[in-house]
Amino acid sequence: MAAVTSIMRAQQIYLSRVDLVLRRLGLTFARYELLTLLSFTRKGRLPLGKLGARLQVHPASITNAVNRLEADGLIVRIPHHLDRRTTLAQILPAGLKLVSRATEELNAKVFELPGISQEEAGQLFCLLKKLRLSAGDFKVDQSELDQARSK
Repeated sequence: MAAVTSIMRAQQIYLSRVDLVLRRLGLTFARYELLTLLSFTRKGRLPLGKLGARLQVHPASITNAVNRLEADGLIVRIPHHLDRRTTLAQILPAGLKLVSRATEELNAKVFELPGISQEEAGQLFCLLKKLRLSAGDFKVDQSELDQARSK
């Protein structure tokens, strides 16, 4: 119980730090994640359904985030050129600029100063990776899975 509640409290601490940085830029963490995901794609766009699947959130949450980002002029909805039933979200230059700035600020104010040493952060990552692997958060090859379990 102590380990789980400590993880939950650590999440609250980090989320509040992230929210403080993003709020100053007019973003929420959900909208930042969506912009970041779009910025990593080759063409800067993805179907709304894929956004939800990759971010592991309910379709209604994607719709809400897309609506807000579109209203702010950071993304635009466009029809899929091959499938008329599919709508794509495409990041605009203003969205790319904002997500870049937000990432720089998060790196400087949150991620580079986590409150623990780099070595401790690496150890923590390895421990949490085991938990995430067992929960199916991501897939790895069998040798990597065996290696993570043996640590």
